[in-house]
Amino acid sequence: MLEKTYDAKTVEPKIAKIWEDADAFAAGAGAQPDAEPFTIVIPPPNVTGSLHMGHALNNTLQDILIRFERMRGKNVLWQPGMDHAGIATQMVVERQLMEKQIHRRDLTREQFVEKVWEWKAESGGMIFNQLKRLGASADWSRERFTMDEGLSKAVLEVFVTLYKQGLIYKDKRLVNWDPKLLTAISDLEVEQVELNGNLWHFRYPVDGVTYNADDPSTYITVATTRPETMLGDTGVAVHPDDERYKNLVGKKVILPIVGRRIPVVADEYSDPEKGTGAVKITPAHDFNDFEVGKRHKLPAINILTVEAKININDNEDFLEGVEATPQRQGVWDQLHGLDRFEARKLIVQIMEEGGFLEKIEPHRHTVPHGDRGGVPIEPFLTDQWYVNAAELAKPAIASVREGRTEFVPKNWEKTYFDWMENIQPWCISRQLWWGHQIPAWYGPDGHVFVEKTEQEALDAAVEYYLALEGPWKAWVEDKLENFTPGEILTRDEDVLDTWFSSALWPFSTLGWPDETPELKTYYQTDVLVTGFDIIFFWVARMMMMGLHFMDEEPFHTVYVHALVRDKNGAKMSKSKGNVIDPLQLIDEYGADALRFTLTIMAAQGRDVKLDPARIAGYRNFGTKLWNATRFAEMNGVARNDEFWLNDAKLTVNRWILTELTRAAKEITDGIASYRFNEAGAAAYRFVWNYVCDWYVELLKPVFMGDDEAAKAESRATMAFVLDEIYKLLHPMMPFMTEELWAQTAGEGQTRSTLLCHAAWPQPDFEDAGSAAEINWLIDLVSGVRSVRSEMNVPPAAIAPLVLLGANDETKERLARHEAAIRRLARVGEISHAEAAPAASAQFVVGEATACLPLGALIDVEAEAARLQKEIAKVTEEIARLHKKLSNEKFVANAREDVVAAEREKLDEYREAQAKLDTALSRVRSGG
Repeated sequence: MLEKTYDAKTVEPKIAKIWEDADAFAAGAGAQPDAEPFTIVIPPPNVTGSLHMGHALNNTLQDILIRFERMRGKNVLWQPGMDHAGIATQMVVERQLMEKQIHRRDLTREQFVEKVWEWKAESGGMIFNQLKRLGASADWSRERFTMDEGLSKAVLEVFVTLYKQGLIYKDKRLVNWDPKLLTAISDLEVEQVELNGNLWHFRYPVDGVTYNADDPSTYITVATTRPETMLGDTGVAVHPDDERYKNLVGKKVILPIVGRRIPVVADEYSDPEKGTGAVKITPAHDFNDFEVGKRHKLPAINILTVEAKININDNEDFLEGVEATPQRQGVWDQLHGLDRFEARKLIVQIMEEGGFLEKIEPHRHTVPHGDRGGVPIEPFLTDQWYVNAAELAKPAIASVREGRTEFVPKNWEKTYFDWMENIQPWCISRQLWWGHQIPAWYGPDGHVFVEKTEQEALDAAVEYYLALEGPWKAWVEDKLENFTPGEILTRDEDVLDTWFSSALWPFSTLGWPDETPELKTYYQTDVLVTGFDIIFFWVARMMMMGLHFMDEEPFHTVYVHALVRDKNGAKMSKSKGNVIDPLQLIDEYGADALRFTLTIMAAQGRDVKLDPARIAGYRNFGTKLWNATRFAEMNGVARNDEFWLNDAKLTVNRWILTELTRAAKEITDGIASYRFNEAGAAAYRFVWNYVCDWYVELLKPVFMGDDEAAKAESRATMAFVLDEIYKLLHPMMPFMTEELWAQTAGEGQTRSTLLCHAAWPQPDFEDAGSAAEINWLIDLVSGVRSVRSEMNVPPAAIAPLVLLGANDETKERLARHEAAIRRLARVGEISHAEAAPAASAQFVVGEATACLPLGALIDVEAEAARLQKEIAKVTEEIARLHKKLSNEKFVANAREDVVAAEREKLDEYREAQAKLDTALSRVRSGG
């Protein structure tokens, strides 16, 4: 016997244990040996991570697809794994060491890495247990880690291969540099922070002209938000069409403080409408300036250390071609070694004292910060390892262009193409200790040897140096006689960007570079489910690597889901205090309620606005199904294996079987086409509206009657319908449905299979006539109920029902279902007429018009006055909101989520107005 209420806290751990004990999610579980494979690789969460709403949405949608295809009989693998998260993990372990007053540099690299592995074993990867609480049915026995032995082998193979193919190389370019963490970071690890700052306007004197602050012809004015970078200026750019500066193009100006003569160049990068129209060019400290510098062959002078301190006195590039007069040297000595922000203050002071500061303007602007270090990052000129992404991108672009890989929704293809067709070299080196150390070794002359192992690199080095004539050959011969490891070669200390190893994820997790059975069976994977923010960082790079090393796309479909926002449409952030913890929601409402909410709100291309009240509502949906099952149980409903659908004779049973077929098709089509919200809505509509609201009600007289054959048929039909519901809902609500499946096996019986391995429903029952008849009955009763509600008819009042223009079929239906109509719609006498009775509210049902004479049941005039008052209030609110949203200043300056909330309110008021207008029209027509 089912418990009176469903208790998710008790049931979910029990069901999870049943799945685990049965190894229910192992690759191929429940499938025939020759079944078609279906594979998804999980976007690997960080080993430091914990479940957030983005994970909850992403993994719910993956799990729906996985459970769906598993039930459709496919050989399913959902491959789980975690990313080693270089920066994040290193920071966690460094913080732990600092609590013991141990600095990373107090340890050897090997000792520190050992500490990281210890942390990983004790604390890392808790997110997997959290995903299990969500119901994720991955093959947890196949868990992979980007630093495990197999994946590390794949990383070495790829790096060495690409290097020897000329697609990996070392170069000096600008990178995002984190001065706190002392490493290059990717664009994804940079967040734009809006700050109140200043725009400093500096005068650069024209070379060969006596500088006069009062004479604009003797100088050119540039504006900057980063005065400290002026020390590295090597040019000033103006627009080619800017008449103000045409006479200066090709001339030089003197860089104050430094004395460097720098050219004025014409370049379209400069915007005549912005600032002064003249832009200082600092190629070593600005990404745009770097490109301008390349176009005009301007030198790039790095004036910062890795800690973002000023470096002058030890800087050969800075000092080249500059006369170090005693006065300048004195200023340089003051600046050398200063933190960048302290240097900024001093430079502004020196420029002001020298008469070179024209003005300071308050300026609110975005400043890029490292998301881990939390400090402003610096564009920094440094030697790093790069991948020739432009070359690897070509086949990846062609794949999407030619339709071999498809984005859903399709509009994300444009984003993919925009990135891929303008792709820059991919910086893959990081100045960390935790990660895949780059397999590059340097000889004493700087020659690089890239091999998979140190021994292979040493063999290559010996061969290389012995082939040289002269001192290097003799040097190596001497070293080989008294060989000590490390004397010939020094290994590169950098590690690889974590995106490098995760780019190999679809094939490295299946055992590549070894030819494993899993690789043969499950590659190509089927669909990638991901957020739009990593289309470039992960999706595009998997495409490039998969095509290059496997000669086939890593997946045929990329489903891109939207963001989960708060109920007002604002992006969740700790600073706003609007972050919703999915684990707390699971504790409060259960995993199924959260999953179903995310499913039914996951419309393609539309962000999910998550309101916990909605989750409570969908928990009620689960409760509704639970109660319907209890109703069935209390009325003797049980599986009858001898019952055939076509044996059903009662119209109500043939109707529900027809609607089941239609719902199953909608749900199947919705999931298969990644329209998860449509699948969820179809399931909700069928279960709540058709089964729980109407089928249960329409069967009550049958179960209470004396017709035993009708009872037996209805019990068998309802048992079949409930079984199919559990299957159809299982991908979305796995815990409750698995529990109901087990509990309804029949007294003393067990199911032959777990629900997660049951066959997906394929009902094909169709009786259009029965469906039309019962749906007509539902429309009629619903119409009566709606009118009663809108017009405030007292619940106990019994109203007569009059039909106008009914044809013979409708009259027959009315006669057959008179008892149900009286009971469900609370109407008395049912009759037909040629004209509407006085004081009656009317609505259309089919070809007929239904009339409810209400004159004796309500005060028509009072009801009309009440409705008019409500309409006036709503109209006033609509006018207020319309005025507010028509205010361009409000729309431009208010937060996006605030504007969205106001628009939502306006839509709600307009909807309410329409309903009130309908009700008033009915009252008036009734009067």
